[in-house]
Amino acid sequence: MGIQITPSVLNADLSRLADEVARIPSSDWVHVDVMDGHFVPNLTIGVPVFESLVKNTDLPLDAHLMIEDPDRWAPAYAEAGAKSVTFHAEAAKAPVRLARELRAKGARASMALKPATGIEQYADMLGELDMLLIMTVEPGFGGQKFLDVCLPKIRRARELISAAGLEVWLQVDGGVSLDTIERCAEAGADVFVAGSAVFSAADPDAMVRDLKKAAEATNSL
Repeated sequence: MGIQITPSVLNADLSRLADEVARIPSSDWVHVDVMDGHFVPNLTIGVPVFESLVKNTDLPLDAHLMIEDPDRWAPAYAEAGAKSVTFHAEAAKAPVRLARELRAKGARASMALKPATGIEQYADMLGELDMLLIMTVEPGFGGQKFLDVCLPKIRRARELISAAGLEVWLQVDGGVSLDTIERCAEAGADVFVAGSAVFSAADPDAMVRDLKKAAEATNSL
């Protein structure tokens, strides 16, 4: 598995999601932020809209659930067609059980950590995951500035994954752009969520390709 770019549709035109996703055919995944207005202060989409998007694109969808009680709601996104479902460690009551349930339903199991949440306490459960997401902004809103303070956590996560001999993808989300992606790649990330950097570009698909080239150049050093 090499570098992967997964644009977030949070910064796209939500009234025409299928058309927006059609503008980024070079993407490896599409990142769909699901917010409930409780775990984070914003409110976005739910299962019906997500399921509709699944039917209107051939790109695999990663559902990033910024919601309370993911133990109850996350499996529904796997059933709706998500190829990857990301739940927050801070919200899950039984993360190992939830990860196993998502895998059983055919989705990749991913867990997200907010900027202030440490990685060490979850080191022993990394083998239950297919991907770990390190948030590099506080979740809830697009267009925020990248938090450099998260870089040491990315490095530590990569060290833990490598030491355990695991093939867990390491994703970063928040403020990823041509100005920051190289730092994330150098720290060990290999999956990159970019929202405003992609959808505010004159040519979103060209930006996807440029981001991948920048990360690959750093990753190969």
